[in-house]
Amino acid sequence: MAEFNWNDLRAFLAVARTGRLSAAAGRLEADHTTVGRRIAALEAELGARLFDRTPGGHVLTPHGERLMPMAETMESLAIRAAGELGEADQALTGVVRIGAPEGFGSHVIAPLMATLADRHPELEIQLVAMPGLVNLTKREADIAVTLSAPREGRLVSRRLTDYRLSLYAAPAYLNARPPIAGRADMRDHRFIGYIDDLLYAPELDYMDAPDVEVTVRLQSSNLIAQLEACKAGAGLCVLPDFMAACEPGLVRVLPQAVRLERSLWLVTHADLRRLARIRAVTSLIIDAVRGDRKRFVGT
Repeated sequence: MAEFNWNDLRAFLAVARTGRLSAAAGRLEADHTTVGRRIAALEAELGARLFDRTPGGHVLTPHGERLMPMAETMESLAIRAAGELGEADQALTGVVRIGAPEGFGSHVIAPLMATLADRHPELEIQLVAMPGLVNLTKREADIAVTLSAPREGRLVSRRLTDYRLSLYAAPAYLNARPPIAGRADMRDHRFIGYIDDLLYAPELDYMDAPDVEVTVRLQSSNLIAQLEACKAGAGLCVLPDFMAACEPGLVRVLPQAVRLERSLWLVTHADLRRLARIRAVTSLIIDAVRGDRKRFVGT
């Protein structure tokens, strides 16, 4: 290619990852017509159609599929060059997007945003706290907190912390229902939990109690919604202790008989981990979690 333009390739990657010009434009902080022109220019330069335009969005053609890994390699080289040869690895400026499960994101990371803003006023922090997984390979986030370590991709992970979960209920619910003296008594009670076919990780399947048959009649894909329903007296709910233990409207039920443990992992893309802004944010998350270890794993 005589006149290869890196910005055209950035537009290609953004459209390939999002499937839509408007979404790609948002990532690139450009308008969708500019992104469309860059895609057209790249296709003209290559002499190949890279996307099929469908009602559902832009889909990679075989030529686009072939270009994708090469474009990602060039992107990685560009990031490394900025981090190792330029000043980007020293400057605490720019955007850092953090993806996390809604409970951990809302109850642990969100309160840290004030500290981040005070320490690094030039950073723009974006928190994606929602049910589901963000894809670091597709650059949907720069840092992710996940329920398991990734098994593929150019990702670097470390165990952030283990955490405990217990069975909780509101006193109003317990006072109006039969007493719970042992695990067998749980079968007579109403449970709040996840919607089975919307579980995005096997670690969220809490209702595996072979000695007790329980029925989850109140279901939500959102953990915070489950917490609020439990506080309102809707039923029994398995909740992380780091969320529920400090709630004055909840009490543990059968604390010695019902206890689960899971882990949280901190994951970054290998290309980004050396950048100063990424190091600063990950360090703050690690320090906050390890400095309050009792909140996650108990005494």
